[in-house]
Amino acid sequence: MNTIALYVDVPCATFRESHNREYGKTYPVPPPSTVYGMLLSLVGETDAKKHCGVKLAIAMLSQPQKSQVLRKMRRFKVKDYSDKRNTVPEHQEILTDIKFILWIDSSGEDVKPTLVERIYQAKTNPAGVRRFGCLYLGESSDLVNSVRLACEKYLKQDKRWLVKDDEGYITLPYWVDHVGSRGTRWLCYSLKEIDGDYPPLSSWTVIQAD
Repeated sequence: MNTIALYVDVPCATFRESHNREYGKTYPVPPPSTVYGMLLSLVGETDAKKHCGVKLAIAMLSQPQKSQVLRKMRRFKVKDYSDKRNTVPEHQEILTDIKFILWIDSSGEDVKPTLVERIYQAKTNPAGVRRFGCLYLGESSDLVNSVRLACEKYLKQDKRWLVKDDEGYITLPYWVDHVGSRGTRWLCYSLKEIDGDYPPLSSWTVIQAD
């Protein structure tokens, strides 16, 4: 088994744009790097590079609505943790009603079991997976409502494919360097309505660190 399709439902989430500081702007769709992190959490994997080479394709079933909230953020300016100067207000964008189909292709991996095999095992025998914490997409408070094997009901729905496009209006990370920003990798995308139930070639993103 090299390929699997999942239906993902997240009530609300923030996919914080990497270059924003004072204003918490969100990407309009889940970045491939964020989706990959969710999959690693799903199977209980802590090594981010374990399944490099896997390919992901995303098709949006919903059109997430954007809203804005005001929340407290901690930015440490003085050593005293309780000092009020360390707490500042920040506007944060959030998306609601996030539903998409996610295809995973492990044909490019060189490890066993592959990520597809581990996902299938996790969905068919969840008791056999050793993992910790809640499953979320984006920030740790953005809990996933449902991840299930995609049946025909979802595959046949109208969808907008996230496709690679050199002139696309959406720039998303497919690999994030959590130690510094130098190793973060980006691609340009656009959302397009394309007929067919299987991902077009341009929708596949390879997860790789280099």
